[in-house]
Amino acid sequence: MATSSLPVPNHMRAVVRGLLGSQEIGLVTVLIAAAIALSLLAGSHLDRANGQIVNNFWNSYTLIQTATDASFFAIMAIGSTIVIISGGIDLSVGSIYALSGVSMALCLRWLSSSSGATTTLAGIIVCVGVGLLCGLLNGVLVVGLRVHPFIVTLGTMWILRGIAFVATHAESILVPTSVTAVTKASLGMGGGLFPVPMLAMIVTTIIGAIYLRRTVMGRHVFAFGGNPEASRYAGLSLSRIQIGVYAISGATAGLAAFLGATFYGSASSADGQGYELYVIAAAVVGGASLIGGKGSAIGATLGALLIVLIRQSIRTLHADQNYEWIIIGCAIIIAVVIDRWSQGLTARRLARAAG
Repeated sequence: MATSSLPVPNHMRAVVRGLLGSQEIGLVTVLIAAAIALSLLAGSHLDRANGQIVNNFWNSYTLIQTATDASFFAIMAIGSTIVIISGGIDLSVGSIYALSGVSMALCLRWLSSSSGATTTLAGIIVCVGVGLLCGLLNGVLVVGLRVHPFIVTLGTMWILRGIAFVATHAESILVPTSVTAVTKASLGMGGGLFPVPMLAMIVTTIIGAIYLRRTVMGRHVFAFGGNPEASRYAGLSLSRIQIGVYAISGATAGLAAFLGATFYGSASSADGQGYELYVIAAAVVGGASLIGGKGSAIGATLGALLIVLIRQSIRTLHADQNYEWIIIGCAIIIAVVIDRWSQGLTARRLARAAG
C-alpha cells in the first residue's frame, strides 16, 4: 500500500525558514558541535556514588556549572548588547558589578537582624538600584558631555571601582547565609546542583528578546543605532534612548552582581575585573555589530555560553589555561570579520536587486 507524505502547513514552513535564517542559528550549530566534540574527547570516570560510568563533560553537574559560570556574563552581555545596538559601548560593567556587590554586602551587614525574605529583597533592590544609578550616570555623561562613550565609560570604570575600593578598604565583605541560600537553592535537583543563576539568565534573555523585538522602545534602539540622523528627523528623543540603554546595562550588571555575590558568599572591590572584556566578547560573538543597529539578547547569551564553553573545554581537556585568552581573542576577531563579510554580502545583494 502506497503511503503519501502529509503536507507541511505553511506556518510550519515559515517557522522553519525563520529559524534557519536567524542570525543565532550559526552560534547554535557551533555550540552543538563544541559540546559533541567535548563529550567525545573528555573521557569518563567511575561515579563512586552509584557505580556508573559518567562522561567527564556530558553530566548534569558539569553542564549546570557551565551554565552557571556563563549566567553572570550573559546577563551583563544582554545589557551591553543593547548599548552596542545603539552604537555605544560600556567598559564600566565590571566596575558596576563590583560596586553593586559591595554596596549590597555593606547594606546587608547593617540589616543582619532582619528576616531572610527582607534581607534578600533588600539585597536585590540595592544591587539593581546601584547598577541602575551607575548606568544613568554613564548615560547622562555621554549625552551631556558629548564625549565618545568609550572615553566616558573608561573613566567611570576606574572611578566606580575606586569608590568600591575606598568603601571596603579592599576587604572582602561576607554576604549573610540567609541570602546565599536563595541563590544556591537546589530546587529539588540535589547533588550539589544550583540552577538559580541559570534560570535567572534564561528569564533575563527572554525579557531582553521581548524588549528588543516586541516593544516600541526596542525598535527605537535599533533605529538609533542604525541611523541616528534619520532617527532625529523621525522625531525620536535621542538623548532619552542613550540614557535608557546605559541604564539598562547598569541594571543588568547590578543583577549579575547580586547573583554572583550571593552565589559565592562574599563581595569585594576586586570582583568583576576583566568582566567587561568577556561581556563585550560575548556580545560581539553573539552577533552584535560594533557600528550599531544589529544584535540580539539571545545571541548575547549564546555568545557567553560559547566563551565559557571554551574555558570549560580547556579545563576538561587539561590543556594549558594560558591559551584561553588567545582562543577568545581569535573568536572575537573571527566574529567581527564574519560580521563585516556578511554586511558586505548583504549590501551587494541589495545593490544587485535594486539594479
